[in-house]
Amino acid sequence: MIPASFDYKRAESVDEAIALLGEHGDEAKLLAGGHSLLPLMKLRLATPSFLIDVGRLKDLSYIRDAGDHIAIGALTRHRDVEISDLLAAEVPLLARAASTVGDPQVRHRGTLGGTLAHADPASDLPAVILALGGTLVAQGPGGSREIAATDFFQGFLETALAEDEMITEVRVPKFGGKGWSFQKFTRRSQDWAIVGVAAVVANGSTGIALVNMASTPVRASGVESALAGGASATDAAAQAADGLEPGADLNASTEYRQHLARVLVRRALEEAGV
Repeated sequence: MIPASFDYKRAESVDEAIALLGEHGDEAKLLAGGHSLLPLMKLRLATPSFLIDVGRLKDLSYIRDAGDHIAIGALTRHRDVEISDLLAAEVPLLARAASTVGDPQVRHRGTLGGTLAHADPASDLPAVILALGGTLVAQGPGGSREIAATDFFQGFLETALAEDEMITEVRVPKFGGKGWSFQKFTRRSQDWAIVGVAAVVANGSTGIALVNMASTPVRASGVESALAGGASATDAAAQAADGLEPGADLNASTEYRQHLARVLVRRALEEAGV
């Protein structure tokens, strides 16, 4: 289908993009790689009247060592995350997950910030940032603020971002390549995950987040609590779907997704060395 008509402006800076967001309000959308927004526009599920192109803001594309964490610019492409030596050494879970996103064309255009802002519960990287205990930096007309990943995803395709804010940076704690795993089950290699699991074991705690198991990316809190109480990987994984009612579709029923979550969490915990 053809999107509804819209006006277009390429922003030359973050400040200009934020000013345009403030000027056009909820009628405006940011355009980075376009892999999330444009399909919605073609289906008329999103009909913004004004697109602000931030895809060429090179100062938001970087991966830097920032002491106790890695700072990643919001416009860093999935491919750059995938091949980063720094992430491979310090946060290999993120690099591995990025390597499984879509196909090479998607990974060369899609951006980390765009994926997080879209907040699709079926997307891999939001769950990874959640499992890692990451933080997002949002900038608006009043300055910058930090938003914990646990507070960022608020509903289906809804986030804590204000209408006049944009993500400028993503921060993930270092864990030096200790225990971690990324598992996902798909019909075909390039499909969205029917269910996915991101797990990291570091600094005496375990972070586990699930893909496509709720209306938002979600932590497997039952599993985390069980592990904290001394449960084995098998026993903890049995609680992977506790309190969760994933939607049913042509790919899987609710019960099948719940079963997959338990299987994949067990595999993830075993691979992570729990």
